[in-house]
Amino acid sequence: MTDTSHPSRISRLPAFLQQIAGIILTLAITLLGLLLVTFVISRVVPIDPVLAVLGERATTAQYDEVRLALGLDEPLWKQFAIYVWDALHGDLGNSIKSGRPVAQEIARYFPATLELATLATIIGVIVGVPAGVLAATKPGTWIDQIVRVVGLMGYSMPVFWLGLIGLLLFYGILGWVGGPGRLDSGFEMMLEFDLTQYTGMILLDTALNGRWDMFANAISHIILPASLLGYTSMAYISRMTRSFMMNELGQEYITTARVKGMPEYRVIWVHALKNVMVPLITVIALSYAYLLEGSVLTETIFAWPGLGRYITDSLFSADMPAVLGGTVVVGAVFVTLNMLSDILYRLVDPRAR
Repeated sequence: MTDTSHPSRISRLPAFLQQIAGIILTLAITLLGLLLVTFVISRVVPIDPVLAVLGERATTAQYDEVRLALGLDEPLWKQFAIYVWDALHGDLGNSIKSGRPVAQEIARYFPATLELATLATIIGVIVGVPAGVLAATKPGTWIDQIVRVVGLMGYSMPVFWLGLIGLLLFYGILGWVGGPGRLDSGFEMMLEFDLTQYTGMILLDTALNGRWDMFANAISHIILPASLLGYTSMAYISRMTRSFMMNELGQEYITTARVKGMPEYRVIWVHALKNVMVPLITVIALSYAYLLEGSVLTETIFAWPGLGRYITDSLFSADMPAVLGGTVVVGAVFVTLNMLSDILYRLVDPRAR
């Protein structure tokens, strides 16, 4: 007896690859649009890039020389082409404030945001998904009410207020966690000289170096801001999980499984949750992207040297190359995560293919 499923799978493969190619093309067009928007912003803001470099006392000769060096004498279409070419090669310009390449500064600050957002997303998923499932399986009960109220509080309470209260209670009064920053001052001075930095993420780098004392200190500092961000992520994830699960538990195949005598835990945690995870992938990806770009207040309150705080400080300093470079990176991360979630969606759910 011959296997006829193999040729059909092969025949479906090119169509799936075409869909992936379409997603990648959409990603490229979106990123090009993002670069166009940031380019237009850099040209319409009331800040002269030449004077920002030289200062108000620059002579006419100095002004013209820097203007030529920045390519501002070229037509706008050519300036945009140069801007795109430089961005594709990792050149986002130089910071006016520090004089260093913006790409190098972002590479220094972004791992801190990545570390914080990743841990917060893990907390949000670990707590939010089971909470949403339990609420959906017991609608109208006290469990459902608690999950919904806790989720509503996560939506309603300002992050800066939660951060200040958390610092006051857990750091100032109880002393259970470390204070602002990524490390205590003593470990911070050792960071540059006594630790090989592979990724820029302190938890991972200290573990790879076997510096468990520094690892424990980093945990004490990150646990509070990560938990607060994880709480806001959990509120969103639990709400969406509850909605997806309630819709899924009303499907005919769930009723059929129960009639056949399948154990309830298998019906809920295996069959229903498996189908719920398909749209939930997009929800988790969006939550992760939001934490990567929207943790400015948390980073400011906890003196966390991340990308959000870098962009905010650059904005207050009128350092437009740094602001626009950070904006491009944040937008690229957001679009890329959306693309990856779309690809995972199609891989997990055959119906999407």
